[in-house]
Amino acid sequence: MNNINLQQTLPNVFAERESIVSEVWKKNLEFRKGEIYLIEADSGTGKSSLCSYIYGYRNDYQGTFNFDKENIRNLSVSKWVDVRKHSLSMLFQELRLFSELTALENIQLKNSLTGYKSKKEIETLFEAMGIDDKYNSKVGKLSFGQQQRVAFIRSLCQPFDFIFLDEPISHLDETNGQIMGDLLMQEVKKQGAGVIVTSIGKHIELNYNKIFKL
Repeated sequence: MNNINLQQTLPNVFAERESIVSEVWKKNLEFRKGEIYLIEADSGTGKSSLCSYIYGYRNDYQGTFNFDKENIRNLSVSKWVDVRKHSLSMLFQELRLFSELTALENIQLKNSLTGYKSKKEIETLFEAMGIDDKYNSKVGKLSFGQQQRVAFIRSLCQPFDFIFLDEPISHLDETNGQIMGDLLMQEVKKQGAGVIVTSIGKHIELNYNKIFKL
């Protein structure tokens, strides 16, 4: 996948609004592989909805989302499976971890789909994020900031052309936010991928190619 194209997209829930002031909604724009984007948003402007639409988790929108030149509404179930395994990684704001499983088991579930990361590489990520003592801790027992780091590691454990990170450092201090940014860019450069980060406040400090106001 080389680009993600939005054509006059808008959440259905916003359809009755008389005016939409946005650099994303009701616009034609393109996210290109290899480039880094930041989407700044106020709460309630559809930031998480945007991520869910692109990941195919929801379809309650107007307009068109294309992967390259293919309308995502036309993708089959098997094609979506392939996209989520090999082309598109997502770090959701609500994380979507399995609380009854350990941190490592959550990672292994994702990594087992493609075998993308070795055991040593996963251990190194845990160490770098300062949670190597939480390998065998159930996620439900961890703080939200620790869970956020587990979800971030999971997002790196697959091949991808684009990675979306929805408020990835909302519960992290500046040091851990910087570490996350460094690890992210190492993986992104390795894969030649595109990055889309969303934020309603603090965000990962990256060299963004473009910043959009949602």
